[in-house]
Amino acid sequence: MPSIDPIQRLILAFSKLPSVGEKTASRFTFYLLNRSPEIAEEIADALSALHSAVKFCSECAHLSAQDPCRFCNSEKRDSLTICVVEDVSALMAIEKTGEYRGLYHVLHGVISPFEGIGPDDLKIAALIRRLQKLSSKQALSEVEVIIATNPSVDGEATSLYLSELLKPLGVNISRIASGIPMGSHLQYADQLSLAQALVSRRKL
Repeated sequence: MPSIDPIQRLILAFSKLPSVGEKTASRFTFYLLNRSPEIAEEIADALSALHSAVKFCSECAHLSAQDPCRFCNSEKRDSLTICVVEDVSALMAIEKTGEYRGLYHVLHGVISPFEGIGPDDLKIAALIRRLQKLSSKQALSEVEVIIATNPSVDGEATSLYLSELLKPLGVNISRIASGIPMGSHLQYADQLSLAQALVSRRKL
């Protein structure tokens, strides 16, 4: 059987990316083909390192090449404030606002019965362990957990589940304000709206 044409192979590979159709995939492919080989090599090296070098931060579950990640490892961050987000893209969106100086915890999803995703499939147990570990050094009554899941049905359900789970620990729990429209995603929100949602967060 003849091997697949390398051009078509790359087009098919690009087509597997979200929101990338065949036309866009073809444009990417021919762009690389008509440019210096060093550009393709740089991209190939970066892709190769993606899974070999990037790992979960043992503290917050952020994806990072170092452990602990740069946020958990920074002495300039507020260690008594933890912002819980669905995924890394939401973390990056919040960080871009410049309004938040605390730590993060990445769930890597939300509770979604329709898709068969439950609490055990997320990094919720890791959050509980993290708070329990923190309690040996700090009164949890001085710790704030900001729940910053997306304002979607599943995001709200996850927020409610987390608040009920965390209340017995004695931490202060807040939810980002409704400046973010229902059904939207944090990574698509403008920085001003997202910053205002953080500043105007409410207690749960």
